[in-house]
Amino acid sequence: MSVTSSDSLSRIEAWFAERAWSPFEFQRETWRAQMDGMSGLVHAPTGLGKTYAVWMGLLARALREEDADRTIPAPLRVLWLTPLRALANDTVNALAAPLEPLGVNWTVEKRTGDTTASARKRQRERLPSALVTTPESLSLLISYADHAERFKGIRAVIVDEWHELLGTKRGVQAELGLARLRAINPDLQIWGLSATLGNLEEAMHTLLGPTLAPRGRLIHGAEPKRIEIETLIPERIERFPWSGHLGTRLLQPVIERIERAKTTLLFTNTRSHTEIWFASILRARPDWIGEVALHHGSLDRELRSEVESMIDLGRMRCVVCTSSLDLGVDFSPVDQIIQVGSPKGVARLMQRAGRSGHQPGAVSRIIGVPTNALELVEFAAARTAMESRLIEQREPIRKPLDVLVQHLVTLALGGGFEREPARQEIMRAAAYAELSDAEWQWAMDFVTRGGQALDAYPDFKRVVERDGRCFVDSQKIARRHRMAVGTITSESAMLVRMVGGRTLGSIEESFIARLRPGNQFMFAGRMVELVRVREMTAQVKRATKRTNLVPRWGGGRMPLSSELAGEVRRHLALAQEERESAHPEIDAVRPILDVQAAWSRLPRPGELVIERLKTREGHHAFVYTLEGRLVHEGLAALAAHRLTRLQPCSVICAMNDWGFELLSNQPMPVDADSWRQLFSPDHLADDLVACLNTSEMARRQFREIARVAGLIFAGYPGQPKSNRHLQASSELFYEVFTEFDPTNLLLEQSRREVLERQLEGTRLRRALETIREIEIHLTEPPRLTPLAFSLWTDRLRDQISSESWSDRVQRMIVRLEKAAGETRF
Repeated sequence: MSVTSSDSLSRIEAWFAERAWSPFEFQRETWRAQMDGMSGLVHAPTGLGKTYAVWMGLLARALREEDADRTIPAPLRVLWLTPLRALANDTVNALAAPLEPLGVNWTVEKRTGDTTASARKRQRERLPSALVTTPESLSLLISYADHAERFKGIRAVIVDEWHELLGTKRGVQAELGLARLRAINPDLQIWGLSATLGNLEEAMHTLLGPTLAPRGRLIHGAEPKRIEIETLIPERIERFPWSGHLGTRLLQPVIERIERAKTTLLFTNTRSHTEIWFASILRARPDWIGEVALHHGSLDRELRSEVESMIDLGRMRCVVCTSSLDLGVDFSPVDQIIQVGSPKGVARLMQRAGRSGHQPGAVSRIIGVPTNALELVEFAAARTAMESRLIEQREPIRKPLDVLVQHLVTLALGGGFEREPARQEIMRAAAYAELSDAEWQWAMDFVTRGGQALDAYPDFKRVVERDGRCFVDSQKIARRHRMAVGTITSESAMLVRMVGGRTLGSIEESFIARLRPGNQFMFAGRMVELVRVREMTAQVKRATKRTNLVPRWGGGRMPLSSELAGEVRRHLALAQEERESAHPEIDAVRPILDVQAAWSRLPRPGELVIERLKTREGHHAFVYTLEGRLVHEGLAALAAHRLTRLQPCSVICAMNDWGFELLSNQPMPVDADSWRQLFSPDHLADDLVACLNTSEMARRQFREIARVAGLIFAGYPGQPKSNRHLQASSELFYEVFTEFDPTNLLLEQSRREVLERQLEGTRLRRALETIREIEIHLTEPPRLTPLAFSLWTDRLRDQISSESWSDRVQRMIVRLEKAAGETRF
């Protein structure tokens, strides 16, 4: 029996009251908007009840519209999209909890890559009332001819953790899926959930699309959650720091903090550091074996699930992890977060802090552990940026044609499509709202005949057009497409399996390729020895000796964000003006800052500091733009290229998040105007193409595009193709297109993605435009300054052996410390 809107909301309020909960006003606002049929975005800090903000309004609508007291469960009503399979189980449990007490006869299930074959078969026959799934699984469902019939009763789609999907190809894939569902049901409600995001209006517009966004509701959660940040400060601060020089020196104070808490999540920025810190903690506290665990994305899913269950049961003292535990994980026992290394971004710090105190009203606590002394400044800057709500934006992706091509094949499989209606549907996704006639015609030509270069090959005529309708008539193409659907690409990985035992996880093929049988390395928190490699599996056994060899995974470089860099500059300026800081981190690094200011200058807002120095190595220029490592890579290469055009010379570059070094055999420019010319934004694209082997970078980026666009096939389950094979295949396509189809739009996309992803091209251009306007301070310090020393050690590390590097660094520190001791401040 149906009830009124008021009665249904009263039932929801009563369910909260039975649990001694009181709904937040933003939750009630969302429920009312949903009852009115609206769509929108809910923005609230982690742990404030976003899930029930969007779920309970849908249940109230179900009560009103006779989905209660049914004799059989309702058909599919809600699709819940999540970016991580790991979140699916927790989400299913949370959604199912209020159903029976409220009398809503709905079922809730998940469908991800981990779903069993029997569950998939059952869902093929009948979908649950609410399905928790991923963008990839949604695309798979759309690829079946009966999907329109199966989705016709859907009322709402919830996109969880939208801030993680925004600005990625997976987000674009979700946009296209939503456009398809809205074509099936024009009254479909779409709601996104987001935390820690700076450009909320743009995020909502991207989620809802150009036609729905003007009527969307942006709902803000309760007051920002209280986050307390404390930084562990080393007893001794070296005045000449370098990247990672603190290592695990703060291990003992970290252990003391772990000991005081109930459950701690210790985050690192890379999987390699996770392995190192896990091993270091257990070496120091072997009595904690069984209470300390490891969690990162390369570990086997079963191992990670075991760890998550142990956290939930309160049986873990500490879990050393990466971003694999960043999102949406509601572990009530967690009362402390430790962040090893600068978070590099305000949103990331807030996201991780929110993993503790994961209940409404609870305080989130996070402890920062610097890996070099300059990161103390970054932690202080992150605190003030967070307090000022200076949160990074996520820029949406526009018109990725590889994703469009994949989606067209999906639509052709899913019952077929007609050209113009499909184009209008696709343009309702924000990513393709400005799709041009030429781009649409190119995409259709590419899927129907492979484009100009592949017209002679039947395998690339994936879509057939007859009587105005486009469809797939090849079972081989259908099978391969469904196996490869999605936009997640990574380095080809090998399984790591104990001989005769369980699977530990996966490691990039390039790491295993460097090992021989008998070599030992650390993985999954244990010492293992390589026994043999069979196909794409590395078989290992337990090692008897300790080793320092740890796998290195790609994707670990996180540049300093613009928002955090701006706060770093502000703190450096304040440090010069005030001898006592409100932040203990700044007081701790004052010896470094004093030497920097005495010998040169500290970077301040509105100015650029360039240090010129002559040593036995040659002529140095140290440039402090504080724009992040990726931008500095582009700036350094650009400046080096333009220097070589001015005069014959050789230039070596090094960079970190604070600046970059240029080392040449010829003198550097001596005046500000010459430097301003070197950093001119004029002819930027052409000069970047000339100075950075962008053609080679684009060639490698093309592999991802080729995979998403369906040009290369990664292999069948259990029989993946090697990284070398995939790269060779993609390079062949790249060369064919370059020679025979130079206007192929995938080539242009690969170049564009190199500039934006690998060099942060938009931010790089902004940096050059800023340099054109601000004051340039040229200094000539008598020796390496503390900021220069950090860059010098990074360059040296890449040029000589680790033993020689360590010796030279220590000798240089002795000389510099002696000079600093003789300096009057």
